[in-house]
This record gives sequence, structure tokens and C-alpha cells, in this order.
Amino acid sequence: MDFTKLLNLQIMMFLMMATGVFLRKKNIITLEGKKVLTDLVIDLILPCNIIASFCIEFSPEILKRCGQVFVISCLIEVVCTFLATHIYKKFPKGKRMVLQYGTICSNAGFLGNPLTEGIYGSMGLLYASIYLIPQRIIMWSAGVSFFTESPDKKTLVKKVVTHPCIVACMIGIIVMGLQITLPDFLFDTINNIGKCTTAITMILIGAILSEADLKTMVTKTTAAFSLLRLIIIPLMVFAGCLLTRMPMLVTGVSVVLAAMPAGTTTAILAVKYNGDEEFATKCVVLTTLLSMIMVPIWCLVIQAAY
Repeated sequence: MDFTKLLNLQIMMFLMMATGVFLRKKNIITLEGKKVLTDLVIDLILPCNIIASFCIEFSPEILKRCGQVFVISCLIEVVCTFLATHIYKKFPKGKRMVLQYGTICSNAGFLGNPLTEGIYGSMGLLYASIYLIPQRIIMWSAGVSFFTESPDKKTLVKKVVTHPCIVACMIGIIVMGLQITLPDFLFDTINNIGKCTTAITMILIGAILSEADLKTMVTKTTAAFSLLRLIIIPLMVFAGCLLTRMPMLVTGVSVVLAAMPAGTTTAILAVKYNGDEEFATKCVVLTTLLSMIMVPIWCLVIQAAY
């Protein structure tokens, strides 16, 4: 792992987020524009990025590693759901639902994909796409249930199977498994749209961060939540990977994605379901800013261990 490359990646992402903050402050990105960007990323850019990551030569070794990443992700979701259910009982309802959702649903989808691709290349992105399948299922079931009543099974299944990123994973698995060669014009279109992921997602995250009050962001609760989200959870993943002797790439992708900040949807759902919107925004912003420090540290720890 080239630390200079990682540092350059972090600085680049920070500058892109700063651009998003500037554009939002100047109202060049309006509230409606922010929603459009969110839909564009989720419905088009990320799915193209995911499909492109599967367009590689298939081998049993890749299948094995994808299976390992998937199992790790499932175990993380089980542990995080247990923690979310039991450790926040003394908090007021508005804050409790935010902390519960933020514990099980990180920003691995928006921030994790470009980060893992930047650090570990196309294979890292492939593993990240597999890693995110369980989280995307949980966020529509247990995640939403923290804010409101769980959706009925039919609604839940529909949300999961029609999610653009889940559909993209299924298409990608078919393409890789059957070794389908896409026509050059189609692959180039998908690949080039997917390459917009880093720039657009970082600008979007910056636009979201711009609405936070930095002066009152750090409290005992937000600091404790950041400790759990950015250090304790990835530490458990790291220890588990070392004990089971996972390959470095599987460990790296799993730990980096486990160390992602609270998902931006935390604040969105808090608004929709009368949670503590201000507190949710603080949690998202603080964990996002601190993750820019913690991810390089985790990468160094992983490199030292291997």
C-alpha cells in the first residue's frame, strides 16, 4: 500500500467535499438540486460503478474471497443490530432512533465505494459491492423499523430487490459468472458513468455537511458514537479477520468499510419520522470528518499487521 497515494486520495476527497460545501453555501446546489444529485448517484452512477467492477476475469479464488467478504458483512450487521437494540435504551426517543440507525447503517455506499476503489483498485470495489448487499437489506428492514413500524414483508422485499445497487450487483454477478463480454460501446458507457462516482459523491457529501453547526457538533454523545462507529466496530472486524487469517485485501476492504461514518440517510430519516434532526446531522458530520483521519490510520494498522 502506497501511503503517499492514500494521502493524496484523502486530500483530493477533502477538496471535493469542500467544493460541495462552497456550492451549497452559494446556493449553486439548491435543496432540490441536492435531492437530484442524491437520486442520480443512487439510481445511475453507483449502479454503473458496481457493474463495471464485475467486468473482470472470473476465477474460483475470486468467488471464495467474495463469499468471505459477504459472511463478514453479515456478521457485522448482526453485531451492530444487537448493539443498536441494547445500548441506547436510556436515551430520549428522538436521539435513540438516530443512534440506532447510525450504528447499523454507515455511509459505506456513498463514501466507501470510491475509497475502496482508490485504495485497493477494481478488486477492492468488487469486494465492496458484495460487502454492501447485507447492509442495504438491513437498512430497509431493521434500520427503518427504528424510526417507525417495520414495513410489511411484501414492501420490504420489493424495496430490496428493486434497489438500483442490488440490481446492479445481480447483473454484475451474472456478467462475471457467465463471463459475458459486453460490447465496447456499452462497457465504455457504463464505465465512464461509473467513473463519476468519486467526484459527484464527494460534492454531494460536502453539500450535506454544509448545513451543520460546527460550533455545537462535539458533545459527549456524538464523541462516544464516533468512537463506536469509527474505532470499536472496525476493531472487532480487524480482530476477527486476523484470528481467521483472512487475506489482506479481504481484511482491508472489510475494515475500511466498517470504519465508515454514519450514513447520510440517518439525517434524512430523522427529518421524515420526527427524530432529532439536528442531533442526526451532528452525528453524520462529526463521524464523516473524523473518518478522514481514521481511514488512513486503519490502513496503516492493516499494513503493519500483514
